[in-house]
Amino acid sequence: MKWLELSVSAPPEFVEPLSQIFYRYGHGGVAVEQDGGYNPDEGETPTGDEWAQVTTYLPMNESLDDRRSRIDVGVRLVAHVTNISPLKERIIEEEEWQNSWKEHFHVLKVSPRITICPTWREHTPQDGVRVIMLDPGMAFGTGHHPTTRMCIERLDALVFPGADVLDVGCGSGVLSITAAQLGARHVFGLEIDSVAVNVAKQNVRDNGVEHTVRVVQGTLPHADAKPASYGVAVANISAKVIIEFAPHLVGAVQDGGNIIVSGVLLTSKDDVVHALESAGARLEETFVDGDWVALVARVQR
Repeated sequence: MKWLELSVSAPPEFVEPLSQIFYRYGHGGVAVEQDGGYNPDEGETPTGDEWAQVTTYLPMNESLDDRRSRIDVGVRLVAHVTNISPLKERIIEEEEWQNSWKEHFHVLKVSPRITICPTWREHTPQDGVRVIMLDPGMAFGTGHHPTTRMCIERLDALVFPGADVLDVGCGSGVLSITAAQLGARHVFGLEIDSVAVNVAKQNVRDNGVEHTVRVVQGTLPHADAKPASYGVAVANISAKVIIEFAPHLVGAVQDGGNIIVSGVLLTSKDDVVHALESAGARLEETFVDGDWVALVARVQR
């Protein structure tokens, strides 16, 4: 099958309505590309007038003309309100649409005992190294981002056989699977995004740890994250979210247990530390990679 790629460039404030139009009539989601240098999870916004590009894809089948027409009408309506680019079209092959991004992901040794291997590659591990077969799909968590790597390194150091582990914002499930491979007795993964939940569940099955890892859609507080029920908790999300549910995160961990948090920019470190310590955890270790920070705190009641 061939696919029709549709894209339009617009000021940042019109990305949301255009994304809604593309999401409703497109297929397989919407991609938004815009200049970086800011973190929306921390409440930051673009500083200039840089435009963003919104893209979606249409299968070239019997629904194509109707879907394209509806998107065109929506784009024209937005164009009456603000100056945006004309709707751009490009025909691409199925293989390009589905697999081109996979060329960027290779086998990655993340910690002494953990190697991540994309499901479409082959790898023979060294003795004592556990291999996580991973297809991130549309979920965050490939092991390549500094925050994921730092969390895996800390899990490798802190997860002991028989531990119960809580993974908040589990994304692709890579941290939950890591904990299971390191000997955890039970891992409970929470994720608010339904697409990521399905991706994580499939990765859990692909790695044969479905009897150890349970992934559900949700966040803290959660009825199954009972007080003082986990030896280790990990949350690779953002400083803003970690600060908001710090009392629930600390509350779910046993006295003397460890909390690993990342997704935190260096500039937000002190605020996150204050939130964790106010909730009853003491900072034990700090790890920095570029602008990103991972923190390990110990619960003390």
